[in-house]
Parts: sequence; structure tokens; C-alpha cells
Amino acid sequence: MYILGVSCYYHDAAAALLQDGKLIAAAEEERFSRIKHDYGFPKNAIQFCLDQAALKGRDLDYVVFFEKPFRKFDRILMSTLQTYPRSWKVFRESMISWMIDKLWVGTTLQSELGVSKDKLLFCEHHLSHAASAYLCSPFDEAAILTVDGVGEWITGSYGVGRGNSIRLLRQTEFPHSIGLLYSAFTAFLGFEVNEGEYKVMGMAPYGVPRYVDKVWKLVQQNPDGSFSLDMDYFSFHYSTDQTYNQKFVGLFGEPRPAKLQFFTKESGFPKYFGVPPGNYNELCDLNQHYADIAASIQRVTEELLLSMAKHLHRETGLKRLCIAGGVGLNSVANTRILGESGFEELYVQPAAGDGGGALGAALWAYNCLLGKPRSFTMQHAYWGRSNSDAEISDFLRKTGISFQCFENDDQLLDSVVERLILGKVIGWSQGRFEWGPRALGNRSILADPRNPGMKDIVNAKIKFREPYRPFAPSVLAECAGKYFDLAHAPCHHPARYMLYVVPVREKQRSTLPAVTHVDGTARLQTVFRDQSPRYYSLIERFAHATGVPVLLNTSFNLKGEPIVNTADNAFDTFSKSEMDTLVLENFLIEKP
Repeated sequence: MYILGVSCYYHDAAAALLQDGKLIAAAEEERFSRIKHDYGFPKNAIQFCLDQAALKGRDLDYVVFFEKPFRKFDRILMSTLQTYPRSWKVFRESMISWMIDKLWVGTTLQSELGVSKDKLLFCEHHLSHAASAYLCSPFDEAAILTVDGVGEWITGSYGVGRGNSIRLLRQTEFPHSIGLLYSAFTAFLGFEVNEGEYKVMGMAPYGVPRYVDKVWKLVQQNPDGSFSLDMDYFSFHYSTDQTYNQKFVGLFGEPRPAKLQFFTKESGFPKYFGVPPGNYNELCDLNQHYADIAASIQRVTEELLLSMAKHLHRETGLKRLCIAGGVGLNSVANTRILGESGFEELYVQPAAGDGGGALGAALWAYNCLLGKPRSFTMQHAYWGRSNSDAEISDFLRKTGISFQCFENDDQLLDSVVERLILGKVIGWSQGRFEWGPRALGNRSILADPRNPGMKDIVNAKIKFREPYRPFAPSVLAECAGKYFDLAHAPCHHPARYMLYVVPVREKQRSTLPAVTHVDGTARLQTVFRDQSPRYYSLIERFAHATGVPVLLNTSFNLKGEPIVNTADNAFDTFSKSEMDTLVLENFLIEKP
């Protein structure tokens, strides 16, 4: 039985394909269209999934959409009418987009795939999130927490999964939303909503949460873990382009200009910024103010999530928790939930946001609706497209690019390790690309984590991004405990997907300066031989040469672009940056 799950029309459109309840392919549309966070109909991602199984659309048994369009349309109508006339632009733009395509997604799926109407199913947004976490977890029974911006009406829910059933017990409804609260601060701090939230999380350690009391003026927390926003400070429910209003600005000051360079007295002025400005001290103080705001919203978000998790633990008495929704990508909050909520184990799958809803919808149909027993546990994130040696060879020869081709794995890995030790930065493209927003060793940029200058080198010359953004350490799973404060690290599934931020052990911080954040933490990735054999072997070989079983890992893309997919994407990114070496499967390309 083949079931295709689809998500689109908000952000991170994606498709996922199950065969007899087991995932065989999953991808976000952005990897094919090359449009960051592409929300359009995922035609390319769907075609990839079908090709992976050698199927036509008509061969599918069911196609499942990740939410209910008419229920979402109801929310938009009700909320815009309640705030009219301020919401007239929202109403106008919503009517255009919904009347053209969003309401008719069922018809689009039928025409694009050639399936009959009786094969189409629609799952609720937060049920798709819940299913995406619980039904591919290793747990037979678990509490479930979903938190995001907004689905149809629901912005968060909790419930229980047992066997192949999910029961949602409680929900929070629009406009009260942790995701939208965090997004308001994302916009205030000069970043793009639904794209820059992780930048806020990266900026927060440079600040002190001195404005927590002000943030609590925006949100009321209740003893049972529920909360409500004071909507007098927000405009996301009636504005097309502004998430906060003048009352918000009156509380926190003027918003951060998007092009303002970020540096503080503690961080110093990065060399790649050029010459320090004449008003350096004044800008340091201004940036510190914004870093303190980032730290404050991050702290309040953690407290809200922790309160919800604690209440859920008290109510269910269960030991295991599954988390989904975009807020589930807040790695700092996940670590606090693990340590402070009472739950002993967490599971968060790598595409916790809306893209993952495609997988959740398909699993819900197979396990819950059809009652089929569970047969799938997600152990890794490598569900995307791969590039064959023939494809790569053809591309390199047609473009006249000089390369080395290695027949022997040992020789390839030795060559890469040699370059890493010499301080070179490596573009590394292997196997099937990752599901979700993190590069986990198949589409990665790699460097030596022992080099204290490597963070600035990669930020300035390769990623062209803000200096406060940290890089992740990829560590052999069995060695993680020596370097990072995470007990029984190989047992934690979220650590496979960079979904925990944990302290770097104090004695190891001088060993790993390029991946240790300003607050002494790191967003680690544990690497397993059976799931990532070549990447594991590379790190292992680096450890034999240096004594350190860790590599600096960041996503293989330039600022503002999706992670690379094909050989030509990878080479284009390599060419535009100052990466030294590109490895495409068995082929190694060197910069002149």
C-alpha cells in the first residue's frame, strides 16, 4: 500500500511517501525549486517521491493533505471580520490566494496526480504534527505536545499516543500562540518571520534576559500550563506586513534595523566587518539591548513550554514525550524540557515544522485511520534525493571541471582528513539529502573544530552570515559524553538531528573553540556508523589523526539559499564561496 502525504500553501511545502507504513522518500519543495521555504504546491517533491518508488500518481492508494483547508479558511474569515476595518488588506489578499488555489487543493491533487476523489484524505494540522512525532518514534506509549504558529484554529495541543492511536486532550486556539509570540520578536529584531527564528535563538546567548518582566506583560501564564496573549501589543491578526504594533514598540523601543551589523563589547568586532565605525561604543550598547531582548523572549518561551510539559507530565504520568510543530525546533527549550519537565525521554523528528506535516498526515492515515499496526521508527534523516556517480561524472566532464575520482574509500577519506587538518573548508555531498532544515552530514560544509579562527572563516568567506550564528559539532555517538554534558548521548534521538543544545564540558572548550558558542554550549549531532557509514568513517579517521572525534558541520548553502541538492547546485555554491574543496560522492574538486 502506497500513501503520499502532502503539505503546502503556508511555508515549507513538502511530500512524503509510505510503502506499507514505512517511509521510503521525503523532501521539501525548496530543495528542487531553489526557493527558500517554498510554500507552493510541491510538484517536484511529489515527483521525486513517486520516482523513488517507480510509481505513477494513479498507483497511489491514498493521498493525504496535512490540514483541513475549509476550517483554516473559516479562521481567516472570522478573525479578519472581527478586526475589520483594520484587517481589510488581510481580507483582500486572503480572498485572492484562497479563491485561486488554497481552497481547491483537493482538485489540484486530483488533476496533478490523476487520482480519484475517494483516494483523497484530509488530516487536521496539529493531528498531522502529533502523528509526525509519535508514529515514527520508538515509543509504544507517550505524551504528545505540539506547538507552532497556527494551523486551522489550533496553535498548540497535547495528548497521548498509545499503540497506533492518538488522542488529543487539550488545545490552544488562535490568536494565542507561542509561535506567533516568538515570530513577533523575530520581526522586531530585524529577521524574516518563519525563517529567522533560529537567528533569535543564536543571538540570545550574547544577551542577558533583563527584559523578562516586560515580555510577561504580553502573555499571561496559568497554573495548568495554558496561556493567553495580550492582543493590544500585536497586529499579526489584522495586518499583512506587521506582527507587532506601536504599543509593543513603546514597551521595547525602536525595532532593530535589518541591516545593522551585530557586535557587542563582549563579542568584539569581527575582522571581516572591516574597520570599526566611529560610533563603535554606541552601536555596541544598541546591539546589547537587542541581544538582551532576544535572551528575554527565549527565556519566556522556554518557561511557557516547560510549564506545558510539566502539566502534561502530571496529567498523564507518562515517562516519554514526543514534540512537534515549528517550536519543536527550539533546541535550547528541548534541552530544558528533558532536564526539568519530569519526562525521562524525548522524541522530536528532524522536520518538526510544517514540512513534517506531510509525513504525519500519511502516518495518521495508515496507522490511525486504517488501523494498521506501526512498523516504522525514524532512525535517521536521509530520505531525499541522491546523486549517482554517472550523473556527477557527466556534469563534471560537460563543464570541463578538473577532478579526482577515488575508487577506494580509504584514499578519499584520507585526502579529506589531510585537507581538514591543513585548515581547508570542505563542501561534502553524499548519499540522500536530509529531511528537515538541518544538514546532518550528507549536504554539509565541514571544517576543523579545533581551529579557533574557523568560525569567523566559515561565517565570512563561505556562509556570508551574521557572526553570532553558531556552528554545530558532529561527534561520534559513543564519544559524545566525553565532550558534551549529555548523559547516555547515544540514546537520545533528538541529538541525532541537532535538536538539543547542551554544555560543552569545560575541559573540552579549548579543544573545540570553533563549535563552542559564547555561553559554552553547542547544538550537537550524534553520528552513528549504521546510519551514516561514510560520514562516521570520516570523523573516525579525523579522530585517528587528531585525537578529536568531532567535526564542525554547517549546512551546505549560502545565506538566503536552500541547502544544495544536485551536483550543479553544490558546484555553484562551491564556486560562489571561498570553500577550498568539494567532495561529490567519490569525486574531489579543488579550488585553483
